[in-house]
Amino acid sequence: MDYQKLINSNIKELRVKNGLTQEEFAEKIGISIQGLSNIERNRYQPTSNTIDKICDVFQITSVELLLTKNSNEETLIKNINILLMQCSKSKLKQIYEILLILT
Repeated sequence: MDYQKLINSNIKELRVKNGLTQEEFAEKIGISIQGLSNIERNRYQPTSNTIDKICDVFQITSVELLLTKNSNEETLIKNINILLMQCSKSKLKQIYEILLILT
């Protein structure tokens, strides 16, 4: 999976979904319109600082920026694994117990 392309695609999707023009969004995250355009077209990778600003604007975590909207089984498993990797041991135990109840 091309995570960089996924991040860039999700950035554009979030911007459009939230009704922001490239100009408005670029101003909010402190980059040029051309810079944002290049990110959305997958020509450049956003810096970690820019990713933090994007996540702040949309009130999401950087992990959520990786999540795809595609709901096929393989993608769902990958997305769950991404989220699980961020969990503490105690949270993982809770999740495991929930899964036991659900299955």
